[in-house]
Amino acid sequence: MADVVLVTGANGFVGSALCRRLQDEGLSVRAAVRDRSNIPLNGQVQGSGDEWVVLHDQSSEGDIQQALHGVQTVVHLAARVHVMVDHATDPLLEFRHANRDWTERIARMAAQEGVRRFVYMSSIKVNGEETHAPFTEDNVPNPRDPYGISKWEAEQALATLSEKTGLESVVLRPPLVYGPGVRGNFLQLLNVVRKGIPLPLDSVDNRRSLIYRENLVDALIHCVQDRRAAGRTYLVSDGEDLSTAELIRRLAKSLKKDPPLWPLPLWVLRVIGKFAGKTAMIDRLLGSLQIDSSRIRRELDWHPPYSVDRGIEETASWFLRGFGAARRS
Repeated sequence: MADVVLVTGANGFVGSALCRRLQDEGLSVRAAVRDRSNIPLNGQVQGSGDEWVVLHDQSSEGDIQQALHGVQTVVHLAARVHVMVDHATDPLLEFRHANRDWTERIARMAAQEGVRRFVYMSSIKVNGEETHAPFTEDNVPNPRDPYGISKWEAEQALATLSEKTGLESVVLRPPLVYGPGVRGNFLQLLNVVRKGIPLPLDSVDNRRSLIYRENLVDALIHCVQDRRAAGRTYLVSDGEDLSTAELIRRLAKSLKKDPPLWPLPLWVLRVIGKFAGKTAMIDRLLGSLQIDSSRIRRELDWHPPYSVDRGIEETASWFLRGFGAARRS
């Protein structure tokens, strides 16, 4: 009988791709979603023997135990994600409830139910927001916002629980994830490039790490299957860091557009951002955030199967298909 892997957030951007890949690896997937409306009519993930369950932070202990019955590994992707504008009265409280407390609860019950391994999707925001030298796993964590703080506290709770129970915890900290189906800032950038909206970023020479969704899924598979991953924390990226300007150029090439770039001194951009109340956004566009992913490559023999160019091409192709379909409808 195939090992059973419970994936939370199974209908999400990363979760849907991970479930498909786990099945390709011969593992049985129990896909957990927050709402029953997200479950397909046939109640199956993809093939026979795999199943969907409803699981969330308000689930009863009985429902959680049932979802965990017979499971060897949990991959916990479900989270309250980082948002640019948070309307919560107390954002930190909301993030802690969804990301720290729910993670600790399901991990504790997983240990009680005999689950062997708990793979947790964290974030590079645990390390910080900007780099002068690439982040490594040995850096002192320096989360700056409620999302990053909640992820770091969840990691700490997992470490304590693992020490007490023997549950094998594995933590991944990815940077920005992109690929077909991407949303948020990356999708907005695709739209801007497609429309040819001029961007005053040609002079930007920063470096930012990214990870293509299929590369992240491949790293997750290693963390599920490789015994050497037990108890480890890994930073993961595509391995080729791009400046904001270079990312726009490569997107434009894949979209068959001219890069909509023109130069403007960086200090002018920062002044404009300050007066427009967009300092944080400008900092992300101009600042560097690099990841050293050598530990997972060395310890788990992991190498990203897709290049940055391939990832961008696949993402652009998906975007163009959707744009073309919208125009025909």
